[in-house]
Amino acid sequence: EPAGPAPAAGPPPVPGRTVTAPLVGTFYRAPEPGARPFVEAGDRVVAGQTIGIVEAMKLMNHVVSEWDGVVAEILAEDAMAVEYGQALLRLEPDET
Repeated sequence: EPAGPAPAAGPPPVPGRTVTAPLVGTFYRAPEPGARPFVEAGDRVVAGQTIGIVEAMKLMNHVVSEWDGVVAEILAEDAMAVEYGQALLRLEPDET
């Protein structure tokens, strides 16, 4: 029998890179309550820059970007419970 039509290709992948939670815990966008968030959409970040904190068992673990780029979208809310590997924000990489 002849094969059916090829399945339609899905949507193209979303450009950018995703910073994910390094462990299970509570994600905080700012260093302390009432403080300015580490980053906002549109901010430029560099590799190694802290973009948030995940608290686990009363330990504050800094979440850092692995890449240089611009914050395209923040995917996790402040004080939100997150899972290991959960997307926290998306970066548009630098073109250099």
